[in-house]
Amino acid sequence: MQAIYRKYRPDTFDKVYGQKHITDILKNQIETKNISHAYIFSGSRGTGKTSCAKIFARAINCLDLQDGNPCNKCENCLSSLEESTLDIVEMDAASNRRIDDIRELRDKVIYPPTKLKYKVYIIDEAHMITNEGFNALLKIMEEPPKHLVFILATTEIDKIPQTILSRCQRYEFKMINSKDISDNIKYILNDLNRKMDDDAIELIANKADGAMRDALSILDQVLSIEKENITKQDINGILGIVDNKGIFKLVN
Repeated sequence: MQAIYRKYRPDTFDKVYGQKHITDILKNQIETKNISHAYIFSGSRGTGKTSCAKIFARAINCLDLQDGNPCNKCENCLSSLEESTLDIVEMDAASNRRIDDIRELRDKVIYPPTKLKYKVYIIDEAHMITNEGFNALLKIMEEPPKHLVFILATTEIDKIPQTILSRCQRYEFKMINSKDISDNIKYILNDLNRKMDDDAIELIANKADGAMRDALSILDQVLSIEKENITKQDINGILGIVDNKGIFKLVN
């Protein structure tokens, strides 16, 4: 069974919670065809950086754009969603951080896309790239081919060299507020036909500390119990949280 945070990953910009200040700009760029060659998405974990990168990669290649959003139905969108295209590449910089890895990347990016309009490289945990690797990446960014778009995602923007930052459009993803997290949890519960008390939903939203992915991981864990209506006490038990009443009783 697919994890909830993967099953309910947003597939359009309009479904991304809490980052409207970023998604509106990206949608406008796509509609006006004012696409940059490099972007940096920075911010706390679980705030939508990789999701937005995937949506952006589909949208700039979409054959039937819907107000800046990918249609998710055309041939190009489906090949991306099914991960069958070679023109959208996701890399984990934690395991592809050396200069040899970046040199290999540099040799590949010069070739035009096989089917799509743009070849897109999404590099997760970009701050893990070595200094030598960044220098090799800089060579690509200084004179990029017209068909190439880089999206670097990082939780530690201070570790990205200024030489790279100055050649990218930078977007700072903020922590998601509890209301947006609660709204998404309610939508998912409704879709799954499961019931949960409002104070239980609020507890999950607060426990997530601004990260939607963390909230959905907790929700996944909580929904594993076969109960018609899940309460705050159930969640306290699952997560090992001491109820306030218990704390007050101990203090007294």
